[in-house]
Amino acid sequence: MEKGLRAEDSPLGVNVVEGKSYFWCSCGKSLKQPFCDGSHKGTKFTPLKYTADQSKKVFFCTCKQTNDPPMCDGSHNTKDK
Repeated sequence: MEKGLRAEDSPLGVNVVEGKSYFWCSCGKSLKQPFCDGSHKGTKFTPLKYTADQSKKVFFCTCKQTNDPPMCDGSHNTKDK
């Protein structure tokens, strides 16, 4: 899977609500990080749907280099920025 543009260099913590769906920006162009705002139109990227299994704080990837989308896996810490 091709990875999007690096939007930021740290994860973004979001308090999600059980049963609610969120659409993670995979292209890195959204101005509403970490969520999709439609900026991917005209590219091969599409948002990734995430449905919260419980209400809690989760950390969404904003560097778009994660190997566990849409969650941060620490890829922003690699030397290949």
